[in-house]
Amino acid sequence: MNHYPTNLSDSQWMLLNGILKDKRKRKHSLRDIFNAIFYLLKTGCQWRMLPRCFPKWELVYYYFTKWKNTGVIEQLHEFLRDYIREKAGRNVSPSLACIDSQSVKTTRLGGQDRGYDGGKHIKGRKRHIITDTMGLLLTVVVHAANVHDSKGAPNVIVTLKGRFNRLVKIVADGGYRGELIDKTKAAFGLVLDIVLRPKESPKFKVIPKRWVVERTFSWFESYRRLSKDFEYLTDTSETMIQIAMIKLMLNRIK
Repeated sequence: MNHYPTNLSDSQWMLLNGILKDKRKRKHSLRDIFNAIFYLLKTGCQWRMLPRCFPKWELVYYYFTKWKNTGVIEQLHEFLRDYIREKAGRNVSPSLACIDSQSVKTTRLGGQDRGYDGGKHIKGRKRHIITDTMGLLLTVVVHAANVHDSKGAPNVIVTLKGRFNRLVKIVADGGYRGELIDKTKAAFGLVLDIVLRPKESPKFKVIPKRWVVERTFSWFESYRRLSKDFEYLTDTSETMIQIAMIKLMLNRIK
């Protein structure tokens, strides 16, 4: 197989395989399957246009769909995030998180659940994410772009329920003001801390705490598959984001 910059190193594969605990003899190694998925994510190519040095695209897509539906991708992501937090001397459960959304265009075919974001003038979807203070992904929900942040936030915050026992506060921007603050406290027991941009500040200024989630969105730009939302299903879009974070986290581990 050709060596691409997106291929897993030996140490990275040892870590992933240690999580998967796969001991079956296979015609095609799962390492080759992962390498194909990472290549597709980085280059933005279509499934059918995967280079022939990888296993057949049908097989790669089969494993991608299987791992998405059975939660394997999510489990790998959760394990690596906890691993990196522990290596950094932190508790696996953060006490502070950040929430924000990113509107992105969909393709001509569109797919399910898309709309027009009047504020950003984008027809497509929103990637609604919550991160820890290291910028690591805690959860992601993809929905139509015409859903206001304050309306979409409860569907994102609810996915945190029962997962992070130390979490007490979520930092957000002005788009989350209003009744959402009280609802978040009543329904989830979490404080929604609104951090606003100073009125006298210039057009661009790094805002304390809020910059973390913005940096996570900038990490997505390293992957052409995430330059738009190319996926037909929103849960496939969420899985692509999780895979991007898996690769980012693997690259952090030496």
